[in-house]
Amino acid sequence: MEHTAKPAATSKRHPWLPVVAAIIRREKSVLLGLRPSGGSLAGKWEFPGGKIEIGEQPEIALARELKEELGIDAEIGPLRFSATHHYGEVGVIILFYEVNYWKGQPSPLHHSEVKWVLAEEIHKLQLPDANRNVLDKIVKLLK
Repeated sequence: MEHTAKPAATSKRHPWLPVVAAIIRREKSVLLGLRPSGGSLAGKWEFPGGKIEIGEQPEIALARELKEELGIDAEIGPLRFSATHHYGEVGVIILFYEVNYWKGQPSPLHHSEVKWVLAEEIHKLQLPDANRNVLDKIVKLLK
C-alpha cells in the first residue's frame, strides 16, 4: 500500500477525520459520484465512500457507505492507497479500497449523478484536492 501526504499549512495540531473511498472498477473505467449543490465541495466528482464511525472497521464502513450512497452490496477488495489532506482546520485520512464485485445497479442516492469514467479522462474532471493526491496511482491501477 502506498501513502500520499500533503503537508499541513501550519504547524498546529489538527483533528483528523478517517474516511474510506472505493475505487469501483469496470474494465478500464472507475465509478465517480458528483457532489450535490449546496454542500461542501459541491460540483466536484469523487470516489464513493464516507466517514468511518467510531469502533467501525474500515471495510465495514465502506460497504455501509456504498449501500447508502449507491444502493449496491459490494465486496470490498484490498486497500490500495492512503492519502492525507487538510481542509482548513480539519485533516482527512483517506483509505482507498479496490472494489471489483458488487450486486445491484449503482444509483445516485446521495450524489447528483454517478458515471463511469475512463482512466484517461479522469484528470479532466473537477475532483476534491484530497482525491487528486492519488489520481496518478489510480489511473495506473486501471490500465
